[in-house]
Amino acid sequence: MSVIPDDAEAAPQVPAADNTLRILRYLAGRPAPVAASAIARELELPRSTVYHLLTTLAAHGFVLHLREDRRWGLGTSAFELAGGYARQQPLARLGRPLVAGLSDLLGESAHLAVMSGGDVLYIVEERAPRRPALVTDVGVRLPAHLTASGRAMLAALPREQVRALYPSASAFPDRTGLGPRTPGELRELLRTVRVRGYATEDSEVAEGLRSVGAVVRDHAGWPVAAVAATWGDADLDEAALADAVRETAAVLESRLKR
Repeated sequence: MSVIPDDAEAAPQVPAADNTLRILRYLAGRPAPVAASAIARELELPRSTVYHLLTTLAAHGFVLHLREDRRWGLGTSAFELAGGYARQQPLARLGRPLVAGLSDLLGESAHLAVMSGGDVLYIVEERAPRRPALVTDVGVRLPAHLTASGRAMLAALPREQVRALYPSASAFPDRTGLGPRTPGELRELLRTVRVRGYATEDSEVAEGLRSVGAVVRDHAGWPVAAVAATWGDADLDEAALADAVRETAAVLESRLKR
C-alpha cells in the first residue's frame, strides 16, 4: 500500500521542500549558472523565497554562488547525488556490457567512472588479460584533473563549475609529479579536450600508463559519467583507441536517454 496521498502532486504538503526541489531541477536543466531573479521569474516565486532557499542550499553545497557574476549554479553536493543514483541504477547496469565489449575490442583495460566532488569514482572496471595492473578498481577515487575520465567530464561542465572545484593551486594534488597545477593550466587543458572531443592522460595517474576518455551526458547535457581505456604500450594508435572509446560512450548515452 502506498503511503503517499493520492492528491500529493496537486497539493504539496511541504511548500518549502517543493520549491527547493523545483529550484534544483531548474538549475540542472540550465547550460550555465543563472541569476536569482531569473529563477524567481521562471518559477513564479517571490524573490525573497528564492534567496532564502538558495542560501540554505549553498550552505549544504547543493548550489554555489558566483559572486562576481551574481549567478547561481549547481554545487558539488548535487553531483554527489547524481553519482549515487548512477551507481545504484541504470548507469552501471547498462555500462558494464559496453565496457566489457570495449575491452575485448581493444585488448586493453576499460572502465566507467562518475564525478564525486573533485574526484572520479570508478563504478565499472574490465581488466584485459595479461595487461598492466591498474589502480582503477571499482570504488576507487582519483583526482579528476589527473584522469582521462575526469578531464572528459570536467570539460563538459560549465566553466563556473570547474572554477568552483579548482579555485586555487591548493586544489591540485598530484600522484607522479605531472599534470596541471593551477586553474590556468587546467583551463588550457580542458580547452584542448573540448576541441579534440576526448581527453587523455600520460603517466599522470601511474607511471608508464596512458588513458583516453570520453564523456557520457544525460538528457539535459550534463556529464554523468565517462568511458575510458588504459594501456601501457607506447606504440598503440591513440586516435583509434579514442574513436572506440567515444563510440562506446555515445552508445551508453543513447541508451540512458531511452
